[in-house]
Amino acid sequence: MRVASIHTYPVKGCHRMDRDTARVEPWGLDGDRRWLIVNEDGVGLTQRQHRELVTMRAVSRPGGLTLEAPGLAPLDLAEPTGGEAIQVRVFRSRPPSRVRAAGPEADDWLRRLLGRPARLVWLGDPAGNLVPWTVAAGTGAEVSFADGTPLLLANTASLDAFNHWLLESGSTEGPLPMAQFRPNLVISGAAPWAEGGWVGRRIRIGGAVFHGAAECGRCLVSTIDQETGGRGREPLRTLAVRRNIGRKLLFGLQLTVRADPGVPSPDGRTVSVGDTVEVLD
Repeated sequence: MRVASIHTYPVKGCHRMDRDTARVEPWGLDGDRRWLIVNEDGVGLTQRQHRELVTMRAVSRPGGLTLEAPGLAPLDLAEPTGGEAIQVRVFRSRPPSRVRAAGPEADDWLRRLLGRPARLVWLGDPAGNLVPWTVAAGTGAEVSFADGTPLLLANTASLDAFNHWLLESGSTEGPLPMAQFRPNLVISGAAPWAEGGWVGRRIRIGGAVFHGAAECGRCLVSTIDQETGGRGREPLRTLAVRRNIGRKLLFGLQLTVRADPGVPSPDGRTVSVGDTVEVLD
């Protein structure tokens, strides 16, 4: 089994950034979902409310990022280091995170994109941002602005099997691309749905070791075309028939980052396209 592709999402809800290699940090891949768009109440805005975010491309770089969207001039931003820290929430039900605001220029850019007041904030220290459930021993609990765990793994063979189900059903929506599931790591060479058997197991990918936390229950965002913003009924309709387990519609594997003795330090942990994937135990 090998890594087929790597993706990060610099601003939560934005278009993906395709990577050849990425550094593995305790809270996920470097540059992944460290920025968040929030409303006037400090609660996160994502594609659930604004499908136009699929057109927003954020390219991260050391010390900042560049925002691009149709009809708007590119905006280059530095990671905010000064000013008062504020508290925001990814969702109303989640504990608050301490962040710094990107500033009025970014907020005005977002207002023009979304047609409503919005603020862009930066999570400078994810160490205090924790996975919202108990993690396995030896696993870090830190997370960026991801919904649950730091990374999502997807399997090309599972997508092929899913698209075969779509073809059999006569659906006019398929085949679906992997981008619709918004994974971080895509692997090839595994059997369809093999990742479901990796829950509770250690998985070595490149220079890092991860823990299979849980299969991923999909939400409405998976029905949004990640290039156009159009919305359909798939994959949820077919997953409800074929992969409805414990009242969750499952596709993909949520990962946390292992912190075992003997695992290389964060500076030495990377994943790259072509790396070997090995289930350890």
